[in-house]
Amino acid sequence: MGLRHGMVVQELGWDDDADADLRDAVEELTGNELVDEQQHDVVDVVVLWWRDGDGDLVDALVDALTDLAEGGAIWLLTPKVGRDGYVEPSEITEAAPTAGLTTTSNVPVAAEWSGTKLVAPKGRGARR
Repeated sequence: MGLRHGMVVQELGWDDDADADLRDAVEELTGNELVDEQQHDVVDVVVLWWRDGDGDLVDALVDALTDLAEGGAIWLLTPKVGRDGYVEPSEITEAAPTAGLTTTSNVPVAAEWSGTKLVAPKGRGARR
């Protein structure tokens, strides 16, 4: 996921089904606890847990940009194929550009979750 020690990672969309091992690994690697939406300082990465039925993905992605630093990334984590809450890839590819983001990679990040890395095109970054 490209995380490094010292990075601040904001977590959005957490629920009981979120992968605890992945969360722990992020905290261990960065040396920081995950921060939630109440955090209003600039963050390096946003991890957004997203499931089918969670609402409007474009709105969630735009909201995720609020505290994201220039050059930061959003990792959209969705359940893998066949899992409860699976999100069709076409939904992500349609929502990302509408939110002003570009999809750069899609990788398995945990046993039940896939990750899609989204970034703002150069010259369009954080709102802070």
